[in-house]
Amino acid sequence: MPTAKRSGARRARTYDPDKTWAALTAQVRALSAAAHALDERRLALPSGLPGWDVRLLLAHLVGEIETVPRLLAEPPPAAVRAAVDLPRWAVSTAGAADDLAAGVVRDAERVSATYGEGPAALASALDAAAEMLAAAAPEAVRTDRLLPHRFGPMTALDVTVTRLVELVVHSDDLSRATGADVPLDRGAVAAAVRVLADALAAKSPGAAVEVRIPPYAAIQCIEGPRHTRGTPPNVVETDPLTWIRLATGRTEWGTALVEGTVAASGERADLTEVLPVLA
Repeated sequence: MPTAKRSGARRARTYDPDKTWAALTAQVRALSAAAHALDERRLALPSGLPGWDVRLLLAHLVGEIETVPRLLAEPPPAAVRAAVDLPRWAVSTAGAADDLAAGVVRDAERVSATYGEGPAALASALDAAAEMLAAAAPEAVRTDRLLPHRFGPMTALDVTVTRLVELVVHSDDLSRATGADVPLDRGAVAAAVRVLADALAAKSPGAAVEVRIPPYAAIQCIEGPRHTRGTPPNVVETDPLTWIRLATGRTEWGTALVEGTVAASGERADLTEVLPVLA
């Protein structure tokens, strides 16, 4: 999906608008199908997120899907260029955890007031949000249009990419909480992996450790002796889904090591202090 280019010591990526949109709509369809299969019992299950049951998770997903069309409908920012890129968006979420939690409660109250209670009501709310999103194309993937994001002006395409990240993460939450089959679109997973890897590089810049998430990303991070050629002395390697869970705090570093889902070699190859990168 993305291409990479060098900008000094910082690696910047661009994302293909058509592929981004296709991945987002595919993930929305997967979530909607899963929501229609849930019953009252599974809505009451814990989501795996502190204080959230599955009902609250689904209400939050409604709000996440509506984000792009909602921001497109607001007055554009006065800025002439974006102030927030994708890595900065990811690391900024940690400072807004309380506001985000309050927003989840508001989403739940709004969904309940508009659609009612119960599995059918939540599924209908997701369907309506999907229709709102569909109506936002092609404005949602423009690189020359700025949207008034809470962290600062962002391009419409970057905001849409953030929705890919959120929907992949919460699709996995929903699947693990309920046992429902929520397929993860390959393009959506690729985008989520790359955004979160670049966020780690931005949060902990350096070249002492190489983090590999094949087949989607490899980044260098953490201050220390710079590696120039041959096999790096400090390497972390894991699969895409484990990386997403590590980077968002769903899995702890030590647990992943014990379970063998992450391999780490070298005295500096310990990411305990720099994870998660997305709240």
